[in-house]
Amino acid sequence: MHRSSCLLTAALIIPPQGSPIIGGGQYPKPGEISLAHRGVLFLDEIGEFSRKTLDMLRQPLENGLITISRTHATITYPASFLLIAAMNPCPCGYASSNGHYCTCSSKQILTYQNRLSGPLRDRFDINLSLKPVDFTATSMTQEGDLSSIVRERVREARERQYDRFGEEICNSRVPYEVLLRDRPLTGTQQSTLQQLAFKKNWSNRTQIKIIRLARTIADLQGSPAITDQSINEAINLNTV
Repeated sequence: MHRSSCLLTAALIIPPQGSPIIGGGQYPKPGEISLAHRGVLFLDEIGEFSRKTLDMLRQPLENGLITISRTHATITYPASFLLIAAMNPCPCGYASSNGHYCTCSSKQILTYQNRLSGPLRDRFDINLSLKPVDFTATSMTQEGDLSSIVRERVREARERQYDRFGEEICNSRVPYEVLLRDRPLTGTQQSTLQQLAFKKNWSNRTQIKIIRLARTIADLQGSPAITDQSINEAINLNTV
């Protein structure tokens, strides 16, 4: 995920001849991704957005900036945000459901899911497939850590990253050659990732995302080096 320092709520701006997400117009104005700079942008039903609009998210997700070029001006806005998105497994929403019948054909499901291009999917750090919640179950209450404990764990993990890199930058943004400079992967870990990448046809970006995520998990666990456990967790969180 891309780092964020606060949660921002922004009004929807729909510029003429522009995208409410990206921004634009005859005189370029910022869109939702810039209004959410250093915050969180949640796109519900992301599969309902046009593929063209979604692919325009690739640049800001990669470098935290968005450049809008028009006849009157070319403007670059900041757009470093945490993107959270949700979508149904199919157009009707009932694929793989135990309680409802899915009316979509295999072709319709594939077309719907392909609205998110491969290059855009590669830019997500975590991919989760959620199951319906049974609210009638008596054992659905689970014990977990208090928010204050989780917040402290995250703060400590960030401090470890700042100390390691010598500046206030996190694993998601630091150059890859710097990420593993002091604590590289072991030979066994490299070999395992290479074998999985070949078997599952992962792109280079997906492999790097997994390593960045594993480094963050290790930081949350207080480990100075990337562990086999953190790599396994990163793989499970990144690939559905």
